[in-house]
Amino acid sequence: MASKNQERAAREARERLKAYQARQAVHEHATKRRFRDNVAAIVGIVVIGALAAATQIFYFTAGPGSPTASPSSSASPSAPAAPGKNVGAPDPGLAGARSWTGTLTLNAVALGVSLDGAKAPQAVSGIIRDVQDGYYTGKSCHRLAESTGFGIIQCGSLDGTGAADPAFSYGPVENAPADNIYRAGTIAMARGTNDGYSNGHQFFIAFVDTTLPTDSAGGYTVVGTVTSGLDQLQSQIVAGGITPGSSGNPADGSPSVPTRITSFTLQ
Repeated sequence: MASKNQERAAREARERLKAYQARQAVHEHATKRRFRDNVAAIVGIVVIGALAAATQIFYFTAGPGSPTASPSSSASPSAPAAPGKNVGAPDPGLAGARSWTGTLTLNAVALGVSLDGAKAPQAVSGIIRDVQDGYYTGKSCHRLAESTGFGIIQCGSLDGTGAADPAFSYGPVENAPADNIYRAGTIAMARGTNDGYSNGHQFFIAFVDTTLPTDSAGGYTVVGTVTSGLDQLQSQIVAGGITPGSSGNPADGSPSVPTRITSFTLQ
């Protein structure tokens, strides 16, 4: 009888040992799995943080948030035109492949201008059409930017915020300077980044020699020059300073002297 009791006790001990070992194995597996899950979560958080930081860095250094952004139209309120298509733009023959002279008046500053319809027929034709339609009168100059090697005033936005006109856009880029330098007095068309067919109503005047890098669409269409009055533009409007925009950059915003196009004539 004692022998049978000893065998039963030994058997029960072996079963308890097996059960204990099984529980230990399950516990160790769960512990390892939690460790792997925690490591994966930490790696994921680090990767997401790195991507977010990289995105912010790109936005504020090379993207549209750059404080020295090139002259460009803001996003239009509706879908953009198909790439390579003109929308609402006149035939380039309207410019007549000739020079056009006239006066662009900003507030009380009368600027003599000369536009080259031979070198930039599409863009000059667009300006001629806008002048004929009286589009520019009353439109604001919404942007003033000035820093070392950079100085522009930008005018002609549809709503005064820099927004593009979805009913009027054209391309391609014409007559852009090969050296990327827009000499003081240059009048050129503003456009969207990397989009040679986003020229529209907006233009900018470089009041100092201004370097603008090209993008995938090239440079900016030069339509002509200011032939007189540039000194008055600088003393009466530019010298008034800049009201920083939403980015807070003191070198890029709107003119502190509110500026509108009083009149624009061409002949």
